[in-house]
Amino acid sequence: MGKKFGNNRGLKRLNAVPEKSGLSKHVTKSRRIQEKPPRNPLPSSSEESSEEQASSVASEEEVIHREASMYDNLLMSLRPCSKSVDDACNKRRRWEVGKSDSEEDEDDGHDSFTVSEEDNSEEGSLLQEADMVDTGDQSEDAEIEDDREASDTDQEHDIGVNDHSSAEGLEFVSSSIIHLGRKLSKEEVENLSQKKWKYKWEVPAVGMSNCKWMGTGDCFLKDVKINSAYGLKQRLYKHWLDVYETSGRNDFHSSKERLFFSLCNSYRDILHCDKKPFYLKGLEEDSSIMDAYIMHSLNHVFRIRDLVTKNDSKLAKHPEIADSEIFDGDSFRDQGFTRPKVLILLPLRNIALRVVQRLIQLTPTACKVNVEHIDRFFKEFGTQKDEDNADEDELLGNLKAQKSSKPSDFQALFGGKRDEEDQFMFGIKFTRRSIRLYSDFYSSDIIVASPVRLIGKIWEAKKYKEKNVDFLSSIEVLIVDHADVIGMQNWSHVNTVVEELNHIPSKPPGTDIMRIRYWYLDGFARFYRQTIILGYYSNPDINGLFNRHCINYQGKVKLVCEYKGILPKVLLQVRQIYERFVVDSIVDADDARFEYFVKKVFPKIKDSVQGGVMLFISSYFEFVRIRNFLKSQEASFCLLGEYTEQSDISRARVWFFEGRRKIMLYTERAHFYYRYKIRGIQNLIIYSLPERKEFYPEIVNMLDGSHNMSCTVLFSRFDQFRLERIVGTAPAKRMVTSEKDVFFFC
Repeated sequence: MGKKFGNNRGLKRLNAVPEKSGLSKHVTKSRRIQEKPPRNPLPSSSEESSEEQASSVASEEEVIHREASMYDNLLMSLRPCSKSVDDACNKRRRWEVGKSDSEEDEDDGHDSFTVSEEDNSEEGSLLQEADMVDTGDQSEDAEIEDDREASDTDQEHDIGVNDHSSAEGLEFVSSSIIHLGRKLSKEEVENLSQKKWKYKWEVPAVGMSNCKWMGTGDCFLKDVKINSAYGLKQRLYKHWLDVYETSGRNDFHSSKERLFFSLCNSYRDILHCDKKPFYLKGLEEDSSIMDAYIMHSLNHVFRIRDLVTKNDSKLAKHPEIADSEIFDGDSFRDQGFTRPKVLILLPLRNIALRVVQRLIQLTPTACKVNVEHIDRFFKEFGTQKDEDNADEDELLGNLKAQKSSKPSDFQALFGGKRDEEDQFMFGIKFTRRSIRLYSDFYSSDIIVASPVRLIGKIWEAKKYKEKNVDFLSSIEVLIVDHADVIGMQNWSHVNTVVEELNHIPSKPPGTDIMRIRYWYLDGFARFYRQTIILGYYSNPDINGLFNRHCINYQGKVKLVCEYKGILPKVLLQVRQIYERFVVDSIVDADDARFEYFVKKVFPKIKDSVQGGVMLFISSYFEFVRIRNFLKSQEASFCLLGEYTEQSDISRARVWFFEGRRKIMLYTERAHFYYRYKIRGIQNLIIYSLPERKEFYPEIVNMLDGSHNMSCTVLFSRFDQFRLERIVGTAPAKRMVTSEKDVFFFC
């Protein structure tokens, strides 16, 4: 990021910067040859020198009388802590008043420094020395590849990120450098905090006839160039292409993997909640999306690492330029407060196993000569499975399901294990030739965690002063995969985690304060964070997080779909009666539902002598409310909830089947975790529709064997998300807007 592409403020101050010593005439001459002339070269004639002095005096007065910035105040507060900072502050003050320690070539004030190919080889040696694990000597071919890659990296980062017209014209400029290099003003930040995003464009989703992508700002999908590296580092791109072709496919450029990577590489916030999961016979689709966000994460981490190591090499090779470049521009501001840049939230251990296995596979061979602690990982998360045997595993899952009476998706998701499945958190660090699992959080590049475990860390930090979660302060890419499963656990944990991201650290970071980007110091990091939310379905909680907490300045992209419904999967000839209750506000929806049940539904149950009434309830809070109401009415009922003891569950199922209890309360989360098949149901009342559409036919089909079976469903216009997944998008719209309140399906 040379100065010649700097902003106007930087160019204006060039005249006020005195000549400095430190670089030889040979280096200066070489730099003139390598770089293009500045747009506004300094005057060289004697007639122009007086104008130069006048403008210099004016610029000096402007600098002297300007108000101290937040950055200046931060430097002053750090002076007593470090002699180097104190010396640098003194030098900065001398520059501002026009004084200089020594003389320097006159072109040094406005020429930027470029690393030659010879420097690149030295940068490679510095990188090898910096690795904590030495995995052996590098081959000659690998060294040539490293040098070539380092050269490409230098070309990318020498382009000024604020000069968008130049950056957009060069294919090798990475999106991450452009995204992180943008400077937001205070006015822009205030507008982002209060902005209501408007989706201005639509593009059909490839391979999904009933879906379309909608986005804010300008549409970028049509501008993606085919047969390019799509913004990936060349080594990553070649390896990904090899892995893809090895799997027997040859349509990479039109594949779902490539298309979704292009979305990720735009650095917009993404909401994709129609992803068919691997455990519901969506292995190919799920794996495609997973590959894309893994490659995006690797690309982001490697790009940032290249920038940091390149600047480290410059400063180590030419320490005399450190003070001038760091204080007089953004060239070396390449870091956050802490090292972790990517956070991946996953609900269960077996899903984390899939992600980490694939991440290792997609990492180029030269970067994974050694995978540290892999044995420990497989011991804690399960044995390694070959992706080629996925179909065989699915078939075995179906056979197990038939044998255990559990659905195949339950077997694939849980594998018969539920205890401690949602308790995990570990870091992943990339060195030059190795991957280190279970690395310290502060030295990791990627953190993989379950919201349940991470929320425990956050609570510990709030309870004990000596603990903190400052490693979350510099997250630049947040990925929430299988959001629907996390919703079955506790979605409020995700809200809490997101609220804890991108804060100023509670303790001084170990990072050189002079290398931290300005927008980190200003507290604007959340406006640069990209959030990618992936799931099988959406709901108001997920949408609420996406709308309120995802405020990336690049904008938003979301997938909108129409549903055909799932009613054909109901195998019984049962009359399903949908009753709509009236409510004006979503805040009053729970109270209106309860009141409708108390006045319209429960009197029929109470007056009936027939037992076998099952109340299916989606929310645990509704479950508690109905339980307390039935107690007050001295009704005959039993409970089957997610927190019910196993012995009580067995007793309740027997009592309900034998008719010793008239009513059973059954929650969606209990069905998600146990998949019980309840016998003895005569009258099914769905108090609130399930979030997971596949549960609806499973519950209704439990009426099999009943002589006088009936099914009643309560809904309001605020249940449209759930309703359309079950009855279909078009019928759902009619049902919430119709003048009628009762609807029938057979």
